Amino acid sequence: MNAIKNSFREILKYPSAIVGLFIVSLLVALAVYAMVTIPYNEAIRLWRGGEDVWYQNPKFAPPEWINLFSSKKLPASFAVKSLDGGIPKVVTPGAQDTASINFKYDFDFNYDGYPQELLIYFKTKYNEKQPFVSIYLLTPDGRKLRIGDFGVGKTLTFRFSQDEKLKTRLKGQDPIQGLFSDPNITTVPTPLKGQYQLVIDGVTFEAGSDIEAEFVFHGQVAGLAGTDMARRDLMIPLLWGAPIALAFGLIASLGTSILTMIIAAVGAWYGGWVDELIQRITEVNLVLPFLAILIMVGTFYSRSIWVILSVTILLSIFTGGIKGYRAIFMQVKESTYIEAARAYGASNTRLIFLYLIPRMIPLLIPALVSSVPAYVFLEASLALLGLGDPVLPTWGKIINDAEGNGALYKGLYYWILEPAALLMFTGLGFAMLGFALDRVFNPRLRGM
Repeated sequence: MNAIKNSFREILKYPSAIVGLFIVSLLVALAVYAMVTIPYNEAIRLWRGGEDVWYQNPKFAPPEWINLFSSKKLPASFAVKSLDGGIPKVVTPGAQDTASINFKYDFDFNYDGYPQELLIYFKTKYNEKQPFVSIYLLTPDGRKLRIGDFGVGKTLTFRFSQDEKLKTRLKGQDPIQGLFSDPNITTVPTPLKGQYQLVIDGVTFEAGSDIEAEFVFHGQVAGLAGTDMARRDLMIPLLWGAPIALAFGLIASLGTSILTMIIAAVGAWYGGWVDELIQRITEVNLVLPFLAILIMVGTFYSRSIWVILSVTILLSIFTGGIKGYRAIFMQVKESTYIEAARAYGASNTRLIFLYLIPRMIPLLIPALVSSVPAYVFLEASLALLGLGDPVLPTWGKIINDAEGNGALYKGLYYWILEPAALLMFTGLGFAMLGFALDRVFNPRLRGM
């Protein structure tokens, strides 16, 4: 215990170690937060969900915080429902089982751009006679614009931009621009800022008949991380990418380091044909194209992250590390305390695992920590090449989707920069911590 405390005090003497520990702690906290707030099954459902899950989000929308750094403010997305009281609803009974249902919703529009789309989702309850609705938009300058009048079935989606009658009423203008433009400025379409009011007047013709409405405003920005081509909130893969990346990196690094050390120790201790076999396998593995094999496995066999992880560990065991460890084990093997252990009858297994390998732990820890980013980047690289696990939301998958949908050409830089920043953040944290650990556990580097 005292040795651990002393080692920890030594680590904290290096600023790089403090920064590295801080970054790694943040990543671990992010991973725990993701798993607690968004359970695995829910994360997969959201990631693989389609229009029925993400209908409230616009496509290709940057995050809302970009408005803080831009002089041109873009409209933010929102959605409100009458079912949960988001849209005030007033029901007025009439004669012969009829009823008037009125919805009014006020919203501020103080932006320098136009929304992508406006939608109203209707759900009604009736037996034979369909309810009827009339939709109006009251503008800040006092105009009352008629949007549409129609009967409503059990469910109906009204899209403002696709309504030809509305386009005709606006004299051929794009419906979105026509509704939100200042009528006094005819040279360049300019949004009219102020408070708007959406009014829906409904009429039902049967007892027990009802209307519910949901107003969805697709702005040009949405959420904390933006959206992709499938309207998905990118916060899901950004959050869940942390536990997946850390798990892949740590398991691969830990498995590779421990197995490499054990195999090197066994070869150095037994020597003879055992050592020869290990060295020949290592030499063959060193010339194998590592990434090409992983690509072949992902292309022809499986893209499951567990299969890729297993193959990664298998190919990473017999590397140059075995030869380095073997050279050290050959020296330790001849130490006097090893001879003493042999003299009192210690078994080969005891000698390997309790006398040889523990001497290498100080060298193992820095190498283990430093190798984590390499495996994190490997998983992201495979996902970027389209060989990532199709089920899991990962940082590499975000970049792959962005590249496939021309994010750079469309100026959607957030789509690439957000996961790339997290990848670089991860690499920086583990690299700085590993560098400090190497200086602590390697006596020749302590004075540097």
